[in-house]
Order: sequence, then structure tokens, then C-alpha cells
Amino acid sequence: MNLTVAEIAQQIGAEVVGDTGIEISGLGSLGTATTGELSHLSSPSYRQLLASTQASAVILSAEDAKACNVTALIVENPYQGFAQASQLFFVADRLDTGIHESAVVGRGCDIHSSVAIGAHVVIGEDTRIGEGVRIFANAIVGERCSLDDEVTLHANVTLYSDVHMGARSVVHSSAVIGAPGFGFSPDAKGHWQEIVQLGGVDIGADVSIGACTTIDCGAIDDTVVEEGVKIDNQVQIGHNCRIGAHTLLCGCVGIAGSSVIGKHCVFAGRSGVGGDKPITVCDGVTVTACTFLSQSVTEPGVYSGAIIFHEHNTWRRNAVRFMKLNDLFKRVKRLEDRDR
Repeated sequence: MNLTVAEIAQQIGAEVVGDTGIEISGLGSLGTATTGELSHLSSPSYRQLLASTQASAVILSAEDAKACNVTALIVENPYQGFAQASQLFFVADRLDTGIHESAVVGRGCDIHSSVAIGAHVVIGEDTRIGEGVRIFANAIVGERCSLDDEVTLHANVTLYSDVHMGARSVVHSSAVIGAPGFGFSPDAKGHWQEIVQLGGVDIGADVSIGACTTIDCGAIDDTVVEEGVKIDNQVQIGHNCRIGAHTLLCGCVGIAGSSVIGKHCVFAGRSGVGGDKPITVCDGVTVTACTFLSQSVTEPGVYSGAIIFHEHNTWRRNAVRFMKLNDLFKRVKRLEDRDR
């Protein structure tokens, strides 16, 4: 697919400085892009690459455009502009309309005639599948599920029973939605007795769920992921959680059961939530990488709690001293009280 700079600029709302007739056939980074490719500059860290880039055109800010030697597409937010431009070059994986002869469809299903269902897909009983839904090979959709219009399930996705997917939501390969939450209670002999999980999962519209991510069903009420949430690969969301609209969960994030996460939050890689009671995080919270929230957060802002890495032996010594921090504080307090 080739688009002219003028066509791209119109789609992303950019002002062009340079040749609007240049044809763009793909995307590339500033350091590796070649003739015919479109790049972007959205971080000062890559500014030194602008002068030598071989890209035919670059999406950038008005300030950076002054140093651009190729055609510039000027926007207020270059990263957002590049995200919009990337959509213009996306070609969806092909899946023919219709139900593959090897698919298995349960009784009582309501399936729109426009769906595309691939090889060896299994659809449970009493499931509803809306217009334009695409389900790739080997995916499993349980009983009493509901897939709204234009949902996409990639290969090997598993939806347990009672899962609702909102319109245009996408689930990537090997994700599992609706598995039982991790609930056990010890009996008099100390043996763990399973607590049966009876709820479902309610996924909103325009949600993206990454590969190998797991979202547990609710214990009684549903686990809820609100509209516009974006979830990376290998994320775990426990039973009865609620993830607020347009929140971002990066790779390997773990959210303990019954946690409530607000809207427009960002959880960076390997961060997590969990404590001795359910935790609530308000809207507009950013949690940095490897930070673990063990208490509720009531004020928006950026929160960090990871210990910076160091040479191993030095880290071990500092770790031992950190364990003695409370004793040191008490000693200092006694000295302060004595000197008053």
C-alpha cells in the first residue's frame, strides 16, 4: 500500500513542510528507515538521529521541524500522530467469511451471517456472536458467551463460559479469559477446599488483551474490564477485579483479586497490586516498573517503590542495612528527645 504525504497528513491532521507528493510505502525508525518510509521523532533521546535519517518523511513537532532535512509532517503530539499513521498501513490477517467445516458449534447459538470462524474453533451452547466477528483457528468460546460486533479472537484464545466481549475488542493468541479465580479455604485438617467461582467476565468495547494474558472470572459477581483498556502480554487479573476505562496495563503486571483500578491509570511492567484486604486505586495513577502497591491509593500521581539495582555484594550489604532502618530511626529519635 502506497500513500502520498498529502494523504497521510490529511488523515492525521498534520501541516506539511516539503514535498507533499512523495509516496510512502511503510514505516521505520529514525535510525533504520529508508527511502519511501515514514518515521517519527517523539522523544528528545532520538533527536540526534534526525539529521542523518534516510526516511522520506518524519512526523515531529514544530520545534524539531527546524532541524529536519526531509519532508516534515508537523503535529502537536508526534507519538499520537505516528500511532494514527500506523493504522493506515495495517493489513489484517486474512480469514474468509463463513464457518470453517472443521469448526464445532453448540446448540442454541445465535451467529451473524457475516462472521469468519476458522479451523477447529469450538463454540459452546447458547452463545451469541455479532456482526463482523473474526475467530481464528483453534480458539474456544464457552457456553453463554456474547461477542459484540467486530470482536477479534486470535488463534488459540480460550474464553470460558459467561464471558462478554464488547464491540471491536481484540484478544491475542493464547490468552485465557474466565478461568476460575484462585480461591481456597483450609478445612479443620488444613486441607485446601476450593471456593467455586460462579461469576463471569465483562469486557468493554475497544479493549485490547495481549498474548498469554489471563483474566479470572468473578467469585459471585463478574470481573469487569471497562471500555478502552489496553492490556499487554502475560498480565494476570484476579477474580472480581474492576479495571477502569482507558487504563493501560503493561507486560507481567499482576492485579490481585477484588482490586479496583480507576480510569486512565498506567501500570508499567512487572508492577502489581495486592494486600491483606482489597485495594482501590483512584483515577489518574501511574505506577512505575516493578512497583508493588500494598495499600489503596486515593490521590492521582506517579508512584514508585522499586529498589535501584547495584553491584551484587554492595546490594547485599545495603539490603541488610535496610532491614535495620527501623532500629536506626528509633536510636536517632531517642537522641533527639534527649537533646531537647
